[in-house]
Amino acid sequence: MAVEGLSRPAWAEVDRDALRANARTVASRITPAALCAVVKADGYGHGAVTAALAFLDGGAQGLAVAIVDEGLELRNANITAPILLLSEPPADIMPAAVAAGLTLTLTTAEGVEAAIDAAKIMGGAVPVHVKIDTGMHRMGTHISGLADLLARIATCDQLIVEGIWTHLASADEDDEDSVAFTGLQVDRFDEAVAIAEGIGLDIPVKHVANSAGTLARPDARFSMVRCGLVLYGEVPNEAVRIQAETEAPLELTPALTIKAAVSAVRRVEAGSRPSYGRRRALERDATIATVPIGYADGFPRALFAAGQEVLIGGHRHPLAGMVTMDQIVVDMGDDPVAVGDEVVLLGSQGAEEITAGEWAEHLGTIVYEVLCGIGPRVPRREVGSASPVPKAPKRKLGRWA
Repeated sequence: MAVEGLSRPAWAEVDRDALRANARTVASRITPAALCAVVKADGYGHGAVTAALAFLDGGAQGLAVAIVDEGLELRNANITAPILLLSEPPADIMPAAVAAGLTLTLTTAEGVEAAIDAAKIMGGAVPVHVKIDTGMHRMGTHISGLADLLARIATCDQLIVEGIWTHLASADEDDEDSVAFTGLQVDRFDEAVAIAEGIGLDIPVKHVANSAGTLARPDARFSMVRCGLVLYGEVPNEAVRIQAETEAPLELTPALTIKAAVSAVRRVEAGSRPSYGRRRALERDATIATVPIGYADGFPRALFAAGQEVLIGGHRHPLAGMVTMDQIVVDMGDDPVAVGDEVVLLGSQGAEEITAGEWAEHLGTIVYEVLCGIGPRVPRREVGSASPVPKAPKRKLGRWA
């Protein structure tokens, strides 16, 4: 297990109230569709269990994870809500997934047979969701083979097709081609549903939309949506936000703040070149503040060249030199600063705010990568009121419908 940096003054605050409120906002917007909250990758860096409890408290009907281990972590925290595996697990892992009451995603004939074998071990019928490849070309069964796959499941006593789904490839883009392709994917999904109905299957749970699709394409909501990023208070980009607000105002609160405390202060002469590589000379005498966080923690080196700033004393201050593995140096100019002063690298201080979107723009990447890149050496401190572990639902453990 990776070591947390509990002995140094650098941390991330996770606002449980914000997580809960974001879930309520999304759940209200998508009614009558159900909300599946995606908490893979340790809850996008916020803490999987913390996020899961807040989202369920805020109106999510269930959760989604990428791998079986993530689902087991939630079950070990006594979370009994439905948990969808977003990928077909390897055959040797199927029994563990079924034993934990995780909802399997199936995409291949081999996966179906492995799921049948796993279900035989447990006894009883296991609900599964079948994923369709409508154009993402990453995972999923092709529509041409869907009837045969569904028919095989329908003929066995061990599996029940509870859900059918697909994933949108470009719902976060607003150019003409991307919009048209998203529409094509929705049409292909409708075709898949028709194929299922044609062989006598009435599948209760149908889901297509990710965060971008949920906000920008109400026609893609079907009976359930799978939201990740938006529940953490972020949007994929401004195009999605603009499209979402044509339906209704979008009130979200980012739930993650990254903070540290100044660890050293020194006065440096003009012309000095702080940090590795001596990349930039100071134009004037300046006070340099050292902050104990670096690229090993998810503050990339590229932020220096991009001109990223941090907040100290309620004002923005630029980096004075290259980001190092464990520390950064900040050019305070002539502004006062002392050891122990609060530094905000992501979030608000006074009237100023630095967003994950700002980082993403400077890095030429997406907000998802920024959040997931905050390393385990940055301990998470929970703020806001805790959410209770929800009582077991009236339906059987792990069932969506």
